[in-house]
Amino acid sequence: MAEARPTIKDIARVTGVSVATVSRALRGLPHVAPATRGRVMEAAESLDYAAHPQASSLVSGRTWTVGVVAPHFGTWFPFRAMGGINSVFARAGYDMLISVMTSAEDRRSLLEDAGALCRRVDGILLIDTFVSVEADSAGAFFDRPVVAVGEQLAGAASISIDNRGAARRAVEHLIELGHERIGLVTGASCPPDLAMPVPQMRRLGYCDALEAAGLPVARELEVAGSWTAAGGAAALARLLERPDPPTAVFSMSDEMAFGVLKEAARRGLAVPRDLSVVGFDDHDLAETLGLTTMRQAVSEMGVEAAETVISLIEGLEAVDIVWDVPLMVRETTAAAP
Repeated sequence: MAEARPTIKDIARVTGVSVATVSRALRGLPHVAPATRGRVMEAAESLDYAAHPQASSLVSGRTWTVGVVAPHFGTWFPFRAMGGINSVFARAGYDMLISVMTSAEDRRSLLEDAGALCRRVDGILLIDTFVSVEADSAGAFFDRPVVAVGEQLAGAASISIDNRGAARRAVEHLIELGHERIGLVTGASCPPDLAMPVPQMRRLGYCDALEAAGLPVARELEVAGSWTAAGGAAALARLLERPDPPTAVFSMSDEMAFGVLKEAARRGLAVPRDLSVVGFDDHDLAETLGLTTMRQAVSEMGVEAAETVISLIEGLEAVDIVWDVPLMVRETTAAAP
């Protein structure tokens, strides 16, 4: 007769901790004391324990899958967030069921049939989906633990930043350097028919800084850049056509700021002597290009989001987390000419 396989109950008996704690320790989840985790791992090794995911799923009713929803994964923010998310799920033994909303129709279909998604997953991560446009609560759509990345949503834990406050700090930096005419390269919804409050929040921060300094908010200094480097270049070209062009530019994303830098160089402008530039994100290339920017720790936010949704699945409570966005002063800003 074959010898019975050791189970997590055997490890719990040997270590004197609960089955739930053993499960969390074996899957590398947070909220387990290091000493306890060490005892569990030693016991698992001594008992020659090997996890059996299929059996675990049958017993617990769990799918060991998390739904990850985003409007797209081709741009910097969701791509970086997914790196952090995947690292946690791979360690914890979770699979991902990815849903992409590339249009308003995709968004509508997903939300109208959210029950189908919920039946296949234990929890849901929303990356830049802004479900709050459709409902005030995650419960209106999802009957599973939900974590929203990039927005705050009632009924869901959230991992977000203060977009308005961070944009204000970026513009304050330029004002402190003596700049009074500061251009704004704005983004637009991507795709255009999916509502995104981020541009509005960052514009409000821009206005807050100008108004606090007693400077006018000049709408002719606000130009759309479409979240791309090409759009940023075109935006600066339009700003420089003004009879009184800005001496500094705040770009709502680093990718647009890269375009601003390229267009400035094409026109023979020296940055920062002739034009100061501040971006937003701390893109992978920002430090290489010496771009002054506001740093979003997106990969780390993805790690936090994944750990949070697993904690919710495990029955623990989670709180909203607002990440700090520090100003990274580099070589693209200087005193006003």
